[in-house]
Amino acid sequence: MIVEGLIPDVHRPGSTRVVVEGRPAWTVPADVIATLGLEVGQPLKPDAVERLDRAADEEGAFRSALRALERRAHGERELARKLERKGHDAEPIVAAVARLRQLGLLDDLAFARAYVTGRSERGRGPVRLRHDLVSLGVSREVVEQVLAELRAGVDDPLDQPRALLAKRARQIAALPIEARRRRLVAFLGRRGYRGSDARSLIEEALRG
Repeated sequence: MIVEGLIPDVHRPGSTRVVVEGRPAWTVPADVIATLGLEVGQPLKPDAVERLDRAADEEGAFRSALRALERRAHGERELARKLERKGHDAEPIVAAVARLRQLGLLDDLAFARAYVTGRSERGRGPVRLRHDLVSLGVSREVVEQVLAELRAGVDDPLDQPRALLAKRARQIAALPIEARRRRLVAFLGRRGYRGSDARSLIEEALRG
C-alpha cells in the first residue's frame, strides 16, 4: 500500500486526506501525518495503517461532536451518549471529548451554569433543575455548586415561582377552588417546586 497523495481537506481545516489506491482512505489531523512522517510515494507499514485507522475514528467522533455543539451546548456525558448512539466506538469518543475539553469547547461547569440560568428564568425550580442536570450526566458536585450560586444571586428564590403562579391562577380563576388547587400543584410540580414552600405559594395564589 503506497501513499499516492496527501491532500489538505478544504472542508476540515487542519485535516489531511491520505490517498491510496486512487481514493482518500483516511482523513486525519495534519499533525498525525507529521508524526508518522508520511510522504507521497512512501509504502505504508502496518503500524502506520493501524495509527491512521485510529486517528480517522477519533477525527470522525470529533467532527460529529462539533456538529452537535454547533446546534446547542452539551455536557460531557450527554455528548458522549449522543456519539455512542451515532455508532462511534468508546476510545474515539474518549479522545474526542478530551480534545474538546482541551480546546475549551466542552465544560460541564459552564454548561450547567447556562442551563440553570436559562431554565430558572422560565420558572424551573431547584428540584427539577437538579434532576435534569443529573440525568444529563453532570456530576452532583457541579450541580450543587451551580444551584448554590443561583441561590446566592437571588434575593428571594420564591419571587419567580410566585409571579408565575399568580399568572396561572388568574387564567383558571373560573374553576372551582379544589380544581384550581390541583392544577396549581401540578403546575409547580412540573417546575420542581414541592413541599411547604409550594403549598404556601399555592394558598397565597388562591387567596388572590
